[in-house]
Amino acid sequence: MSRTDDVVNGIKRMILNGELAPGERLPVEKELAAMLGVSRGSLREGVRALSVLGVLHTRRGDGTYVTPLDLSLLLAPVGFVVELQVEGQTRQVHTVRRLLECEAARLAAHSITDEALDEAEALLEEARSILDSEPERHERIIEIDIAFHRIIAVHSDNQVLAGMIEALASRTARERLWRSLREEGADRRTHEEHLAILRALRARDSQAAEVRMANHLLGVEESLALGGAATLPDPDPDADSDDADD
Repeated sequence: MSRTDDVVNGIKRMILNGELAPGERLPVEKELAAMLGVSRGSLREGVRALSVLGVLHTRRGDGTYVTPLDLSLLLAPVGFVVELQVEGQTRQVHTVRRLLECEAARLAAHSITDEALDEAEALLEEARSILDSEPERHERIIEIDIAFHRIIAVHSDNQVLAGMIEALASRTARERLWRSLREEGADRRTHEEHLAILRALRARDSQAAEVRMANHLLGVEESLALGGAATLPDPDPDADSDDADD
């Protein structure tokens, strides 16, 4: 291993052993380098690597701190890896996400709150009004898609599952836009599928929620199998598509 790896593993060990707690400030550079048996240059490289991973955060003039170790933050690099997938692997990524989202829907049927269901219903009502307008606002429809799926994932009562879904979904916002633009009626079909998922959640029917989610996301998967979405250019190269959809 490199000396940078020694730093990463050393700090990770300190966190796991309870020597460093979430939100706690690291020892000063000279002291920490001596504790880990590395040079200060290697220490800085290791700290930078852990900062990219969301484990550490350096405050200018104040020192370096352990982050709250929030799962969504720690899983964010997975989304970056997904974005780097080459053409032809998009559908594989989406298949994994489908499996996770179906499980999230199954779990959420038991744990989602009435308030969250009302929030999801309000989003779908907004989507309906947009679909009935001319011209349709595809970008807002996608934002509603993102928010709807996020509500379900968050209320699966499993933070790891919700974080994985969030991380894996970033690529599909772009694909979703192209699907809606090139397939006539795709937005309206998606809306009807969302309504079916919501009805299953309202009924607290975990099996129906899982099946409805699978039906919804399989439609997207079939669209990807036809090609096009993964090979088309980004509709807005300057747009920041960090969120998930579908």
